[in-house]
Amino acid sequence: MQDNDALVSFIDDDNPVLTPDGAHSIAKTSAAPWRILIVDDDADVHSATVFGLAGNQILERALSFVHAYSAIEARSILSRESDIAVILLDVVMESEDAGLRLVRTIRDELGNSSSRIILRTGQPGYAPEISAIREYDINDYKTKSELSHTRLYTSLTAAIRAYDQICRLEASRRGLELIVQAGSELMGEQGLRNFASGVITQLAALIGVASDGLVCVHENVAGDEGEEAFLVIGAAGRFAPFIQRQLGEIADTRVTSSLRRCLTQRENIFGDGFIALYLPSQDDSTFAIFIEAAQAPQQPERDLLEVFCNNAALCAQNIKLVERLHQLAFMDTLVQLPNRASFIEAIDDCIELGGKPTHSIALIDIDQFAEMNNAFGHAHGDAMLIALAHRLIEYFGERTLVCKLSGDAFGLLGLSESIIPEFVRPAFSHPLTIHEVEHNLNVSIGYVRLCDTALDGNSALKDAAIALKAAKRSGVNSDATFSTTVGTEARERTRLLHLLKSAFDAERLFPMFQPQIDLASGRAIGFEALMRWRGEDGMMIPPDRFIPLAENSGMIVALGNWILRSSLLTLRQLHDAGYQNLRMAVNVSVVQFRDPNFIQHVEQALVASGIEARWLELEITESVAMMEANSVGQLLARLRALGVAIAIDDFGTGYSSLSYLEKLQADRLKIDRSFVASLEQGKDGGRIAALIIQLARQIGMTTIAEGIEHAWQASALQELGCEEGQGYYFGYPMPASALPAWLDQSLGSNKQTGATS
Repeated sequence: MQDNDALVSFIDDDNPVLTPDGAHSIAKTSAAPWRILIVDDDADVHSATVFGLAGNQILERALSFVHAYSAIEARSILSRESDIAVILLDVVMESEDAGLRLVRTIRDELGNSSSRIILRTGQPGYAPEISAIREYDINDYKTKSELSHTRLYTSLTAAIRAYDQICRLEASRRGLELIVQAGSELMGEQGLRNFASGVITQLAALIGVASDGLVCVHENVAGDEGEEAFLVIGAAGRFAPFIQRQLGEIADTRVTSSLRRCLTQRENIFGDGFIALYLPSQDDSTFAIFIEAAQAPQQPERDLLEVFCNNAALCAQNIKLVERLHQLAFMDTLVQLPNRASFIEAIDDCIELGGKPTHSIALIDIDQFAEMNNAFGHAHGDAMLIALAHRLIEYFGERTLVCKLSGDAFGLLGLSESIIPEFVRPAFSHPLTIHEVEHNLNVSIGYVRLCDTALDGNSALKDAAIALKAAKRSGVNSDATFSTTVGTEARERTRLLHLLKSAFDAERLFPMFQPQIDLASGRAIGFEALMRWRGEDGMMIPPDRFIPLAENSGMIVALGNWILRSSLLTLRQLHDAGYQNLRMAVNVSVVQFRDPNFIQHVEQALVASGIEARWLELEITESVAMMEANSVGQLLARLRALGVAIAIDDFGTGYSSLSYLEKLQADRLKIDRSFVASLEQGKDGGRIAALIIQLARQIGMTTIAEGIEHAWQASALQELGCEEGQGYYFGYPMPASALPAWLDQSLGSNKQTGATS
């Protein structure tokens, strides 16, 4: 909440000007006011801010105020309004970090990088760290006691200047995008229209005015200098209805006379409320731009406009440049093969010419290309792509169209009898020699018969991508052919992913906790946090269905951070309630480990919960442990230095290696439930469990077995030397609210009344 003394100081400072009725209002200026969003849970702060700034102008524009009294209300406003110049944001509202969390929402979720943010707080102890200010593009930070009228006005002016520049740059970027987009078809009518619209948008951004203007072309037709030679080829704003009409059809003589003079005398005209710019040309077609501007530009701006006109004229007139842009649009310059646009166009042509029943396509992707690129360098990777392009051309010849579709993906279009694994696979049977290093080619390939796909090239390529993903799920060097079943499964995964995102936003995901037990004493030593999802119909969606989707989409990073924070907060509650010496085990995926901010997220979760690092155990799979062993080892060493314990989950089910165990120096091995279920005499799983326990003992690690469902399994594991266990025999996964009752009823309760960890 705002300090009242600070409020009084702010109100008294500089005696701000009020409107006659004592209320704030928007000053009458020619431009729209700057919109300022005040986010604070104290109504007095809103009143004081408006009172102190009423009647002021910044950059000759008035101020307009929008009010939000919570972070949630502010998010709602910002999600639907995009013209907020500055956000005056309280750090502490619903929670101690509500303001900073809103900053993250503004920048990351809403994608708003333009609005400037000034943080304010009445509680200096909650000042954001420098890293937060740097990471989330915060314009300024002040305590409320610092913000006198003069200081607030100064900060606001700096922020609005920055916002104004960002908006102008963004408008200019949009104009440039339109020009580039028009480049490949500049000689066509549609291309000229896109080009002209882009020129207007870019010019308006350059001089800071609205995009009310038009572009006129003058064709010097022999023997005819009449009005029909002046054609409007681009128009925006209030002039939009005049596009593709003769200049003489415009009733505004100011527009017609200035453009005719500009084009015939070949000079720029700076009139009262407008600018007419001439675009020089070396052929018989000349262009001119008319745009409304309240003020005539000064000499430095005129020099800049002249450069702008020369550049725009070159873009419009240089036919060789147009041809080059067209070539770039349809060719991959690295390997000199047709690109994705050419491939789609070729499929469309094939279908249009009746080749759908007889032709197929294949989508080829090099397995583990990124890893090879990292190991040997990008120059080596480029050389491999060039060599592979030559191989494909040599192997398939003129019978099949070969294209490069993206980074390391190639496409084939040919007769169905040739686009089959038996014929395509031999192209990759011999290694490629790159810089005197031989590389065996492992590729995944997705096939589509055009008769099995939709009616255009885009759809066929999407179906090929679905087949390729199916091939990759089967492992390295695999093939898959698109079918209705494959397409249905892919669409179902997409549907499930959308539902997962909605469920996360709607808080239908929740943590459950399964007890972990010391087998010797029967005491509870901790819990493993498990993520669960209940659908809108009330049915539970199994983790093995949605966790892989979350990992493939990258959503697992947000989910993982959430489950980590939630779990540690639950553990904090247990410790505070007197249940001592309990740890929390949380699973970490490969994708989370690759997140450069992973360590920071762990540290933040520990700080937020107040839990000592020694009570947190992170469970990693063998796939994480095998991933770039040196970097993973360094990452785990940093975690262990914090005091966090490391467990290797599902040990023995994948590519187990003694060497990586020794390098990583984890604390605990988890024995997979499949080995526990095979403990009966004579089963291989029982022998494997015994070997894992002996191995762990030799290298100084403890073991925990999961999936224990019977007392005899617990006894057998204890006899083998396993120290810990979890499973339905001890307790089912349960919500946080049920943990104290379970701990009280269990023989292993370790509650210490009145104690804290």
